[in-house]
Amino acid sequence: MAKEIERKFLVKATGFLNGPDAGANGVGPGVRIVQGYISAVPERTVRVRTKGDKGYITIKGATDNSGLVRYEWEKEIGLDDANDLFKLCVGGLIEKTRYEVEFSGHLFEVDIFEGRLKGLVIAELELKSEDEIFEVPDWLGEEVTGNPRYYNSQL
Repeated sequence: MAKEIERKFLVKATGFLNGPDAGANGVGPGVRIVQGYISAVPERTVRVRTKGDKGYITIKGATDNSGLVRYEWEKEIGLDDANDLFKLCVGGLIEKTRYEVEFSGHLFEVDIFEGRLKGLVIAELELKSEDEIFEVPDWLGEEVTGNPRYYNSQL
């Protein structure tokens, strides 16, 4: 099973994502994501997601005390299967557009939420180790790593 090491931040500015210089600034095209949770208990989550024209099922374990590390298993599934599994999800679906932003040798995933979560913008950064050093871009705001309020499974 693979380990996920991730830092999470609120985003205080989003203009750079869609402006005329977006591509030159390391911003990839946005992709629409819809996801829901079959299980969202703290010890494990089972997530179903569509990302563009692909489906995925993901199982994640509980985070460690720092909120940085947890076990993660993901498998691509058919789009029709993912859409069928949405019927089993609890708590409603989450809709967002994800932008991949390369900054100073790291890849940030910036999610702009839609629907009932409109206005929320979160950036995630997967790291190779818990103590990996990275440069913080000026568009990042408060770090919310380990804050359950910002876990997708709790949104």
